[in-house]
Amino acid sequence: MEKHFTHLHLHTDHSLLDGAITIDRLVSFGKEHNLKSLAISDHGNIFGAVNFFDTCKKAGIKPVLGMEAYITNDIHQKDRSNPYYHLLLLVKNKTGYHNLCKLIYYSYTQGFYFKPRIDYSLLEQYSEGLIATSTCLGGHIPQLFLAGKDQEAYNLMDYMLGIFGEDRYFL
Repeated sequence: MEKHFTHLHLHTDHSLLDGAITIDRLVSFGKEHNLKSLAISDHGNIFGAVNFFDTCKKAGIKPVLGMEAYITNDIHQKDRSNPYYHLLLLVKNKTGYHNLCKLIYYSYTQGFYFKPRIDYSLLEQYSEGLIATSTCLGGHIPQLFLAGKDQEAYNLMDYMLGIFGEDRYFL
């Protein structure tokens, strides 16, 4: 099996206020550097998904769709005492795509408070077919470690492993 690298945490210009590269430029870069696959994981949306898939397919590059979700403890609590964190979700299969779409739907219709948010109970319901990572320093686990709450971080890791299993959850 040939090994290659795919950067899975990448924001395009569809990642509101956080990404600058267009999908056309990203795929051109991938083609120029003989990348076998590319991923996008824009904040809170998959607005560029169709363009990304079409452009990758034309270039002979495998598209990997994802989203950096905003996750909170309870989407119904809409005040500053309920912070949100980042969580990278990647689509593994068709079921995962449908579940990501459901999470996005709920994030905008029920969870929107400054950002389109999901919560852990929604994640439990719609995790099938998705791969998750602890994300960046904006993720819940990194924030717990930075706050010196190591045991809470380990507990949350165990919880996430319970949702996704060892083959679909990564630090």
